[in-house]
Amino acid sequence: HVQLVESGGGSVQAGGSLRLSCAASEYTYSTYCMGWFRQAPGKEREAVASMDSDGTRNYAASVSGRFAIPKDNAKNTLYLQMNSLKPEDTAMYYCATDSRAYCTTDPHRYNYWGQGTQVTVS
Repeated sequence: HVQLVESGGGSVQAGGSLRLSCAASEYTYSTYCMGWFRQAPGKEREAVASMDSDGTRNYAASVSGRFAIPKDNAKNTLYLQMNSLKPEDTAMYYCATDSRAYCTTDPHRYNYWGQGTQVTVS
């Protein structure tokens, strides 16, 4: 059973920073790709950033240069470090895995999701 546990999020002013965490089992963390998605009210869920099993990272154009996904191997945790936040970054954020080695941007391919955490930028 794959379990993803998210933490972090909250409210911040534009230009500020937040960090989200996604903890997984050691097997999931070391074997599968892990992605971050977000969904704003009335909008479709979109890919934000991801890390393939080989450590390759990919970012959506809208967050490239502002967001990063560092990791802590000792804690089997992937982070979403969000800097220079904008009001349009406001959304529910989710981490997910599709039990594959390489991530896609299609949320329908993902079969395991964290519980989600709200990020509000004003």
